[in-house]
Amino acid sequence: MSSIIELNKLYNIDCMDLMKEIPDKYFELAIVDPPYFSGPERRGFYGRKISPIGVKRTYHKSDNWQVPNDEYFEELFRVSKNQIIWGCNYFDYQFPTSGRIIWDKCNGKSSFSDCEIAYCSLHNSVRMIRYMWNGMMQGKSIEEGHIAQGNKKLNEKRIHPTQKPVLLYEWLLSKYAKLGDKILDTHVGSASSLIACSNLGFDFVGTEIDEYYYNTAYERMNK
Repeated sequence: MSSIIELNKLYNIDCMDLMKEIPDKYFELAIVDPPYFSGPERRGFYGRKISPIGVKRTYHKSDNWQVPNDEYFEELFRVSKNQIIWGCNYFDYQFPTSGRIIWDKCNGKSSFSDCEIAYCSLHNSVRMIRYMWNGMMQGKSIEEGHIAQGNKKLNEKRIHPTQKPVLLYEWLLSKYAKLGDKILDTHVGSASSLIACSNLGFDFVGTEIDEYYYNTAYERMNK
C-alpha cells in the first residue's frame, strides 16, 4: 500500500483516488453511507432551516455530492472483505440477494423516512436496531433507543444533512467487527463512524471530498 495512506486518519480526498492506492481486501470491513439521491446537498442543513426554538441552522451547498456508480462499488468490494452499505434500497441492482440491516429511527410523525436500510455481506437475514433520531429527540442508549434520552444538552450536534448517530455505528461495530479489524468509510460526512471506531479501539481510514464537511468533521473528531 502507498506510504501516503495512514491508519486512523481522515483524508480530504476523493475516495476513488484513495481506493486505487489500496491492495485487494486490505480492510476487514467497510461501513459506508454514500449519497443515495440528489437533494440534501442543496438543502445543506438538517430538517428546517430555522429550528422550532429559532436557531438558524448552518447552510452549506456542496458541489461534491455524487451518487456512486458501478466503478465505486467495484472498488469498494475489491478493497474490503465485508461491507455494510447504507441506502442499499436505492442500489438494489448491486445487491439482489444479501442480508439487510434496518435502522428504525422512531421518528413518529416526521416527514422523513421511518427507517433506513443497509446491505450487509456478513449474513443473509434481516437485523434491526431501534434508535430515535428525530430532530431534537435522540435515543437514550443502544438498549433503550426507542426512548428519548430527555436531556437535550447531551444530544449529538448535527453538522451534516444526512448525519447518523455515533451509537448506531458503535452498535454496528460491536456486532459485525472484531478487534484488530481495519475499518473503511468512504463518505465520512459528520465523522460519526470514525468517532465510533475511536471509542471502541478500531483502526480506520476515512475520506471526505467536501472541504467544508472535512473541516467540520475533523473538528468534531478532535472534540
